[in-house]
Amino acid sequence: MVLAEQWVLVTGGARGLGQSITRALAREGAGVVINYHRSQAAAEALVQEIGPRAIAIQADVTDAAAVQRLFAQAHERTGQPISAVVNNALVQFQFDGDARPQIGDIAWERFAQQIDGAVKGALNTLQAALPGMRGQGFGRIVNVGTNLFQNPVVPYHDYTAAKAALLSLTRTAAHDLGPHGITVNMVSGGLLRTTDASRATPEAVFDLIASMTPLRRVTTPDEFADAVLFFLSPWARAVTGQNLVVDCGLVKG
Repeated sequence: MVLAEQWVLVTGGARGLGQSITRALAREGAGVVINYHRSQAAAEALVQEIGPRAIAIQADVTDAAAVQRLFAQAHERTGQPISAVVNNALVQFQFDGDARPQIGDIAWERFAQQIDGAVKGALNTLQAALPGMRGQGFGRIVNVGTNLFQNPVVPYHDYTAAKAALLSLTRTAAHDLGPHGITVNMVSGGLLRTTDASRATPEAVFDLIASMTPLRRVTTPDEFADAVLFFLSPWARAVTGQNLVVDCGLVKG
């Protein structure tokens, strides 16, 4: 199914990286369901910018009942099932190495919060999407990961652990869902210049990471979004259970 025939849910789709993914999808003609938690004004402004092929729906992705309502509302408004999901929502996190908790004093509650946002959120959207995807015999799920579990240049313990768990879910779900024509993949970025979450990162850190990449720069949200589109497109129809690292070459393999 080409992008222009799809309705794609982007969780956290109104701000930061999610906004770039939403705009990339709209550029290619896809219908976009922009999920937001608290960013109503930003979501509605994005709908106005894109036009009738975009709708905004509020839901906390960690609340399974709220996610089920989101899917029901989307179907009612579009007349079609959601054919693809981009699990991008990030729960209250800032990439600020100076302020991060150290391993000796980080509380388990921080791990639980990130695991709920990354893994529980993705599980909720996946389960809500399944009936429609099975009915179509087609589905695309893309989870947003990180290169930090391969190269923890800054050890964000809670965030990195949650994204590593999400990669495991990506691969096990790909195994279960492949017979239904549903692929499940991950796109993992490095530090992106610049999103809401990376706004607290000192410029010196951006420069240091850029100096270590073959391209001598830091990936942008728009570049990351283009990689997400690959997994949603017919070009990736035989690709599932994979983790594509998009970080200007910093991490190999």
